[in-house]
Amino acid sequence: MVEAWYMDESQEDRRAPHRLQPNRAVSLEQLSRLGVAYRRLDADNYETDPRLKEIREAENYSWMDIVTIHKDKLPNYDEKIKTFYEEHLHLDDEIRYILDGSGYFDVRDKDDKWIRISMEKGDMITLPAGIYHRFTLDENNYVKAMRLFVGEPVWTAYNRPADDFPARKQYMKFLAEEAQ
Repeated sequence: MVEAWYMDESQEDRRAPHRLQPNRAVSLEQLSRLGVAYRRLDADNYETDPRLKEIREAENYSWMDIVTIHKDKLPNYDEKIKTFYEEHLHLDDEIRYILDGSGYFDVRDKDDKWIRISMEKGDMITLPAGIYHRFTLDENNYVKAMRLFVGEPVWTAYNRPADDFPARKQYMKFLAEEAQ
């Protein structure tokens, strides 16, 4: 099951957990109020999993690929890892399904604090368009993930500040409505 917590301010190894002391856990309900959706699936059988098929049809995830993030598998590994960790947003939802390995998605809460979401095999996450976030491997330095898209994939990340995009404005409106 996924675990999330508020992060400390340390600039040391980004692959470390960076938990506050004492730990401040974040629940799935709290993530949901940020627009972050979580599902647990059977990654050992992703190719034939009827639940994944059902989700793809219901959410209209018509395009997918699989990426392996490891120094021996990903071209320009060092550069890409740095890019993934730069705070950014997308104009579309970001959907990732962890097939093997593990890593962290960090998202900003409504008060602009970092929440770290630990992802491992079987975890699927949807980050809403307009949310500031970043990704890093954990200390295992390996993840294999399915990337899902509605329609053709759009790979563009907009580094912060990117507050003028309609997707960001819509996300901020969503947060304001959730706060009521």
